[in-house]
Amino acid sequence: MYVAKKFPKNDSLSAWVALLPRRRATPPLNGAVTVDVAVIGAGFAGLSAARRLSQLDAKLKVAVLEAGVVGDGATGRNSGFIIDLPHEVSSEDFGDTSTERARRDITLYRSAIGMATDMAREFGWGKEILDPCGRYSVAISKKGDAHIETYAKQLKGLGEPHQILDANGIYDVTGSKIYTSGLYMPGTVMVQPAAYIRAVADSLKSPIDLYENSAVLSFEKQSGGWLLKTRTGSVTAKRIILATNGHAQSFGLFPNQMLHVFTYASMTEPFDPSRLTGKRDWAATPALPMGTTVRRVSGTDGDRLLIRSRYSYHAGLEITDGDVQSAGRVHDGKFADRFPGLSDLKMQYRWGGPMALTWNSVPLFGEIEPGLFSACACNGLGASKSSAAGIAAAEAAMSQKSILVDILSSYEAAKKLPPQPFLSIGAKADLKLREWRAGRE
Repeated sequence: MYVAKKFPKNDSLSAWVALLPRRRATPPLNGAVTVDVAVIGAGFAGLSAARRLSQLDAKLKVAVLEAGVVGDGATGRNSGFIIDLPHEVSSEDFGDTSTERARRDITLYRSAIGMATDMAREFGWGKEILDPCGRYSVAISKKGDAHIETYAKQLKGLGEPHQILDANGIYDVTGSKIYTSGLYMPGTVMVQPAAYIRAVADSLKSPIDLYENSAVLSFEKQSGGWLLKTRTGSVTAKRIILATNGHAQSFGLFPNQMLHVFTYASMTEPFDPSRLTGKRDWAATPALPMGTTVRRVSGTDGDRLLIRSRYSYHAGLEITDGDVQSAGRVHDGKFADRFPGLSDLKMQYRWGGPMALTWNSVPLFGEIEPGLFSACACNGLGASKSSAAGIAAAEAAMSQKSILVDILSSYEAAKKLPPQPFLSIGAKADLKLREWRAGRE
């Protein structure tokens, strides 16, 4: 039996959720139901799995169990990049091994994008939910410029479209004079993450049932299947797909295999678009790892800017308001550097969101024991990797052969982490070192 020792806790309010009308959640599970597949978690992985299950067998009975309200958890705290290209093709050279690894990653990422864009076409979603606008990588230093040039050469080797922008070119996009160069990659899809995941949830039709506010207290193996229990009901299922990312450890799974790292974001109050030149909707990741992500989002009440930066390790899977405010002070400095003409603009929202990492950056995917399938450990790219893992978990649960299952099953096993307190000391020191290396980026 797997028994939950704790449940996800979300204190700070994500701007993405705050900017939407209050969600009318589906009723919680009440009573006993019997299904073919139970999906634990209604984030990127869980709802992608549910969507894929419906495609594989439209008559399949599926119960999706969400501990809270769809969009309020980690997915709604994402910055909304469904990227199609790895951030790094190779840190050293561009040999055959790195090419193969990059193509594998691109296949995974584009499966997530394919599902998202298919749903957008099918259900008529607008750009306020999903925008195929691409993304920029931006630099503010010679080190960052060199990284962009190297990465552009790697993309050329892969035959991937891209465009290098000089300081004037990236200024025309961002309206910020701090950037010294940029690299545009057209394949990334941007989403309003809370609106997107709500829309995915609302697109699911019977015989798929979504139960919100239905935390799974335990699940145990029974003859021919599994029994899952919530506070007010139970599910008997032939198979389970576990799509809870880092909270899989709350059930005692994957001991000493996951690092729980939080990243933080702040979003401004709305401002008159005429105050900042450039495009009104764009998204940029930093040229150097652990740098600052920036996104401009247009709206009916004006435009807003998002700043994402700062990382912290929390073994207990929880952060405090103090952690959020500490990161916010860093954000304020990053914002002032990039947009000095908007110095009077206040940050209206600040929040943090969890990532589940493994030491060797591999997913925790596959059949843990007969009938129990995992799609966990996003390793920092939740929208892309978690969605792809959810799709593949559905295929694996249905004994469907696919390239995604092959790719995700081909990774080496996750390495065991050092014991405490050495893990906490090492993880915190490593994050500090990486942020220091990123510098002003």
